[in-house]
Amino acid sequence: MLTPLGWGTLVASALLYTLAAALGYPELSVLATGGLLALAGALVWSAPKPRLEVRREVTPLKVPRGEAAVAVLHVRNVGRFALSGLRAHDRFGDVEHGVDLPRLPRNTPKVITYPLPTDRRGEIPVGPLRLVRADPFGLTRRVREYGAAATLLVRPRTVALPVAPSGRAHHLEGPTSDNAPAGTVTFHTLREYVVGDDLRHIHWRSSARTGTLMVRQLIDASLPTTTVVLDTRSLRETAVDVAASVALAAARAGFPVRLLTGEGPLAETKADADLVLDRLALVTAGDKAVAETVRLARGGGSLVLVTADPAEAGRLAGVRRRFDRVICVHLGAERVSAPGVTTMPLTSLEELPGLWRQR
Repeated sequence: MLTPLGWGTLVASALLYTLAAALGYPELSVLATGGLLALAGALVWSAPKPRLEVRREVTPLKVPRGEAAVAVLHVRNVGRFALSGLRAHDRFGDVEHGVDLPRLPRNTPKVITYPLPTDRRGEIPVGPLRLVRADPFGLTRRVREYGAAATLLVRPRTVALPVAPSGRAHHLEGPTSDNAPAGTVTFHTLREYVVGDDLRHIHWRSSARTGTLMVRQLIDASLPTTTVVLDTRSLRETAVDVAASVALAAARAGFPVRLLTGEGPLAETKADADLVLDRLALVTAGDKAVAETVRLARGGGSLVLVTADPAEAGRLAGVRRRFDRVICVHLGAERVSAPGVTTMPLTSLEELPGLWRQR
């Protein structure tokens, strides 16, 4: 395709031809012809399409914010001739990264790696590879895409924490396996039968209706739940990191975790640490307060509010009786107090483990 300079050359050549015919100056025709010949040569220069096979890998596919991730490109020239001097661009979100391809002999695979920026949390598309071929004068430019795009999920940073104390002595260290005490008390859902399931839990009516053996999944409802509420107003990355660290500690210990924001629920799970991190990786800023979310949250276990507004600690006193333990982690150095609420002023994620164990 023509670049702006190419279009300008085409328009100028047409005007020169028009003036040559109107004024009778053959010199203008020569200039116009030179411009058209330059355009024709540029089109021929950029017309060839390199035949490349491109396979992309992003490793790892999920990474904590700030840690290393790389893109790996496997490139093979399947054309008839060797290629050299190719310049490509790989897209990372809204940013383009220049990639210098080495000389590509025919049918010889090459591997190109480069680091990916991971300073921004979220789901980041990587690719496809865009090969730009332009003539030396900048009159034409062809862009071709190779290889499928991949997705890098940048998760929150986390620090190791003990499980939030609930004030109850039941299973302080968490269940030791998936068979005890889970699967013994309360109906949770129906799922497909897997080898090893107790045959007494088969739900025959649902099995007959679906044509697949279905079993009742039972859980121990007495396990204390850790409810983490993230205030997304004036959202800071440190707040997301704190919420992820608290929820991850409970999930890894096998306790139920409930993630909420002012915008609504994010996740509810038991021992699924990946789900916790994946949902928090995608959380965005909102404008709804968390007071209503806290008021409607099911009681029991620990309630942990992460906010940038210290005044939210005082509002938690109203729900103190519904939870065994209420904790407010607020960003900033200001110290606040509220009856029945454990408050933790925090300026950086690195301070959290020490404060958490002290309180």
